[in-house]
Amino acid sequence: MQLTVLLSLLFLLSTATTITYGHNITSILGQHPSLSTFNHYLTLTHLAGEINRRTTITVCVVDNAAMSEILSKKPSISTIKNILSLHVLLDYFGTKKLHQIRDGTALAATMFQATGSAPGSTGFVNITDVKGGKVAFGPKDNGGNLDVFYVKSVEEIPYNISVIQISKLLPSDVAAAPTPEPSAMNITDIMSAHGCKVFADTLIANPDASKTYQVLYIAFQFLFFFS
Repeated sequence: MQLTVLLSLLFLLSTATTITYGHNITSILGQHPSLSTFNHYLTLTHLAGEINRRTTITVCVVDNAAMSEILSKKPSISTIKNILSLHVLLDYFGTKKLHQIRDGTALAATMFQATGSAPGSTGFVNITDVKGGKVAFGPKDNGGNLDVFYVKSVEEIPYNISVIQISKLLPSDVAAAPTPEPSAMNITDIMSAHGCKVFADTLIANPDASKTYQVLYIAFQFLFFFS
């Protein structure tokens, strides 16, 4: 019965229709060659689709040089997705609003926080209008440091989407923590860790059933990870 339900859900997800949205982050960034690496990884992680599905959103992008720094560490695609998710603010911050932040500071939730992967307040970003007309950014898990700065506006569609360039990637040990790819996650280990050890042991005792569940689990992980 469970296998039938899983297969049915898998079929429905795989045959979902395409929806047209009001903005296209890939097209916006495609006009700026210096932002091509960031754009490429938004597509590769399928964050681009999630951004396009949302309204009232801000994407904080960095140039190719800033992306090269993190890519040199060879993070997994899952980790890259977490890092980039931290750069998607679930509110609209155009140039005018950034320089008119009430009380000089604001705390913005991010797509990373919305996924539930960020413990506590680590998925939030502090935005502060500092001296000299500069606007600084800093993740909550960065010890209060505000060492990332607003560079320029790339595209603004009030109050739908704002794409702004910042000086470098937001430093976050939580977002940058090593994350296994979906295929590296073992379903029986996860079941055991969540109170289903008896069922997990039953699967282990039946290699064919265990393999079937593992394949389905991986398929669902990729569908939801790249949705």
